[in-house]
Amino acid sequence: MRPVRHDALHVTLAFLGFRAEREIPRLAEIVEGSGGPAPRIELGEPVGKPSLSRARLFALPVVSPAAVTLQAELEGKLASERLYEPEKRPFWPHVTVARVRPQGRESKRPTRLSKPPGGLPQKLLQPFSGVRMTLYLSKLQPQGAQYTPLAQVKLR
Repeated sequence: MRPVRHDALHVTLAFLGFRAEREIPRLAEIVEGSGGPAPRIELGEPVGKPSLSRARLFALPVVSPAAVTLQAELEGKLASERLYEPEKRPFWPHVTVARVRPQGRESKRPTRLSKPPGGLPQKLLQPFSGVRMTLYLSKLQPQGAQYTPLAQVKLR
């Protein structure tokens, strides 16, 4: 497995994909104007997706009704500006913590794991507040995505 770097851990509220550079200022305005209360977040134990036996990634489910509300509000603002097309599947708040390496150089199939990652330390299972929302530029690199913040709002 390849762990996600600690500075890249996040909950994605809206994946925007490729956007024209001219749209970035408006996207930044929307993010900066979307402040609100900081959602209380609880992390669950690691789960493999799409399944434990064929996991491509491991993620920590996020339990946070307030984060779901924040996501829906942001999605609505972005969609009304035609800067985002809401996904058909329901929002699944999570933090990706590791990606499973492929079986070989030319393969896209993930390596079969003999055992999943262990549980989280008790300290990480304690609820905390998500204190900011950030618009990131994501650049894919062989060692994982590199995120550059473009706009940010602190949540109360």
